[in-house]
Amino acid sequence: MATGFSGGSASPASHALGRKLDSIPFSGFHCLIIAVLGLVGFIEGYDLVMTGSLLLLAKAPLHLSDADIRWLAVGPTLMLCIGGFVASAVSDHWSRKTIMLIGVIATTFCTLLVPLVESSGQLILVRLLTGIGAGGAVSAAFPIAAELMPAQHRRTYGAVYEMSLAASFTVVPFIAGLLAGNANAFRYLALPGGLAITVVPVLIYFVLPESPRWYLRKGRPEAAVEIVNRIIARCGNRVPKLAVEALGDRSEAAREQLPPYWALFARGQLRWTTVGILSGVCAGTAYFLISVLLPKALNDQGAAVKASFAITTIVYAASFFGKGFTGYLMEIIGRRWTIAYALGGSLPGLFLMLQAHRLGELAAVAMTAGALITGFTVLSAFTATRIYLSEQFPTALRGRGHIFGESFGRLFAGVLAPFLMEPHTGSAPIFFGTILVVVAIGAFIPILFGRETIGQLESFTEAAAVEAA
Repeated sequence: MATGFSGGSASPASHALGRKLDSIPFSGFHCLIIAVLGLVGFIEGYDLVMTGSLLLLAKAPLHLSDADIRWLAVGPTLMLCIGGFVASAVSDHWSRKTIMLIGVIATTFCTLLVPLVESSGQLILVRLLTGIGAGGAVSAAFPIAAELMPAQHRRTYGAVYEMSLAASFTVVPFIAGLLAGNANAFRYLALPGGLAITVVPVLIYFVLPESPRWYLRKGRPEAAVEIVNRIIARCGNRVPKLAVEALGDRSEAAREQLPPYWALFARGQLRWTTVGILSGVCAGTAYFLISVLLPKALNDQGAAVKASFAITTIVYAASFFGKGFTGYLMEIIGRRWTIAYALGGSLPGLFLMLQAHRLGELAAVAMTAGALITGFTVLSAFTATRIYLSEQFPTALRGRGHIFGESFGRLFAGVLAPFLMEPHTGSAPIFFGTILVVVAIGAFIPILFGRETIGQLESFTEAAAVEAA
């Protein structure tokens, strides 16, 4: 059996398992999986996007200094990257479900501590710990979905998950705007995310199955077949059940070894790892600069606090609908061209936001229109970029590869970019111009250097590994 650079083989067992999973008709059980993962996305998004609101709401009550504000702007995302690298190291060794459970419990618990803080130092510490806990949870959902959802319905999952994130991103600044002026506003804002610890981990544990593909790679074909048949049963037994014999030589499956971490950068894989990360970096830079710094930037540029939150709410409200459209579009024109559309289509919106301060009485109209266009396009790109990243890796590397890719990308998009831009939020040309240039570059990366990834995971990744070898 030929083995690729990743250490994964295009074995008959992996093909048989993948074909069976892809043949299961879409059903209520798939909807339940999407709903639980969507709830995870909403809670994780709620907990993480609070940073931008906390910069304004906690500034006076906790007497935040300029140094405190800078730490709050970039520190949680830095810890998110570190937590992601830790989760990436153990992913594929531990199950996807375990990684998600640990991350969700840690994130919601730390968010529950925010109402108890009494100083800027305590708030910064709690937010740093939240970032570490979220490192695995925010990324683990995509390897889970890529391996449980039939290929033709991954776009449905991707759209729903991202729309759940968009909903949380919209709700947070909206609530923050309502609470603005209250000394305890930041405490009330954190309560919903923290109280989710009583519900969400329970749903993950009892509803989500483990990945059959992961069990097969671990040399446990019987467990993989049992989970596939359980999914078939919960989907109404509309296809024949899978027999262990259909996987071929079971001893062959047991001999498959998990490739080393460096296989992410080996010859034949490095290009796809890089393209997947860069696609996310460009879209992520726009997202983090908007989610972390937009309320502060608008306020520094002369807008009132409530107006700043209102524009931020409009951006994310538009992304709710944009992510649904992106999910539809990526199966029509492909992942790469959808990413190009989402990033390139945002340029007019960003230009309007950049020029709004020069338009006098039309400034509010231009800013609102720009926010709607930007939210509908680049902030909606993640429906495609995250699925595209997951599909760059063979099964044996998907958990580590996806979480590493998102974590590495966040170092630039969520840490370096806000750190460098925070002192310049008062300048519209610098703030919005930087976002414009980054997304213009990102629109061409998957088109010029990437490959289209629609299809069965085994056919695309494991078979490609064999060809490269």
